[in-house]
Amino acid sequence: MAKRIVVAVVLLPAMLWIMLVPPPLAWTALVCFISAMACFELLRATGEGKITVPMRLSAVISAALLPLGNWAGLGTAYVGLCAFGVTAVCFWCAIRAYDEGGVKIGFAHVLMCLFGGAIIPLALSALVELRRMDHGQYLVLLAVLLTFATDAGAYFAGVFLGRHRGVTKVSPNKSAEGYIGGFVTGVAFAILYGVVAGEIAGTELALFPLALCGLFGALATEVGDLAFSFIKRQYGVKDYGHLLPGHGGMLDRFDSMMFCGPVVLFIVQCLPVF
Repeated sequence: MAKRIVVAVVLLPAMLWIMLVPPPLAWTALVCFISAMACFELLRATGEGKITVPMRLSAVISAALLPLGNWAGLGTAYVGLCAFGVTAVCFWCAIRAYDEGGVKIGFAHVLMCLFGGAIIPLALSALVELRRMDHGQYLVLLAVLLTFATDAGAYFAGVFLGRHRGVTKVSPNKSAEGYIGGFVTGVAFAILYGVVAGEIAGTELALFPLALCGLFGALATEVGDLAFSFIKRQYGVKDYGHLLPGHGGMLDRFDSMMFCGPVVLFIVQCLPVF
């Protein structure tokens, strides 16, 4: 617990500074790093010794390049090129392994590389896009803090109010009260954030889209946590990595944000907050 607190106290302010103070390229570079590390950790945990170095390398490179392409304003052709590159390398390795009669690389391993090299960075790219928008500092901060608030609300509601546990076998210790607490905390936080951010920015923020961000962002956060817990259960993994002592790896820390970020981005694009 002590390591967890120390790491949070040191790294969270640093991450927030990079997110809010320098130009958006600095935040983009950090997202590229997080994306590449998350991809690497996922493939290491699920590869079963069958994801080769070229497969892993192509996926990690793609994971690092896709958020950068978003910052540069490159379109769907760039995304398609990265995804095609990963797919081509993985199938080439699988075909070669099949011909040589050695380790059998399955279609599931190809899909896992594509998931790590394309889906994960595309989801995290929502945080880059939020930062690039007008008043982007406020919008990306909303998405990031919303995940933390939801997790904290779910945790404390589960500890103090949790009675009905075992809602899902993926996370049997989590209770229905914890999930409800996460939703309520998410909505309350988003509305309060809107009031405080409006005072700081000197303008009035639309609270209805913020409430929607809180509700659906909290739901996405819970789903994201369960989704990557499901992968852990499938492959018998406790943590995806050990890069962040007390927290696990990048994927352990940012799994929920991959689901919450795109949801918040979609809502604020449809219903402007400022």
